Amino acid sequence: MKKQKALATEKALEIRRRVKAKKPEFIRQESWRYKRLKENWRRPKGIDNKMRRKVKGWPQTVNTGYRGPKATRGLHPSGYQEILVYNVDDLKKVDSKTQAIRIAHTVGKKKRAQIITEARKKRIVILNVKEIKEAKEAEEAVEEEKEIETLEETAKEKLEENKTEEKERAEEKTRKRKPIKKKAEGEQKDDDAA
Repeated sequence: MKKQKALATEKALEIRRRVKAKKPEFIRQESWRYKRLKENWRRPKGIDNKMRRKVKGWPQTVNTGYRGPKATRGLHPSGYQEILVYNVDDLKKVDSKTQAIRIAHTVGKKKRAQIITEARKKRIVILNVKEIKEAKEAEEAVEEEKEIETLEETAKEKLEENKTEEKERAEEKTRKRKPIKKKAEGEQKDDDAA
């Protein structure tokens, strides 16, 4: 019995995918003509309206023929019923076989971590866990960038220290040479005078 239901929902989901692929994007009448009109769907109601009268060459209007199977209405593409969760207590009401959870965006990191651990214990599917992973990866990337920056800063400091040390050594060498030259010049003067 349960297998038959599961197969029926899978089949219905496949039908819904096919119907959705053929479904046009319904746009408001003459939204392509006027900038002031958005493309958000509005039902045409005028007496001479060509979209309402379904005149050839005009965009399709919304009707029940584009609807998916009744069994799949309101289901997530994965086939689970979606439940919004704000805290750990909300997980008690979730049936792990037919329902999946989506953690609310207002939940903080600490509570989010608690919800994830509890949901994994109960084997509940989490629909927006990918976003959490991406956030963690982004945080790790930021930390790596900070580490790289600190390494670059330390490398620059070492280079500056090395440059100052080299300058000091060069100055010491020039200091040592100058007195020697003076003595040599003084000796030459004595030699010239003699």
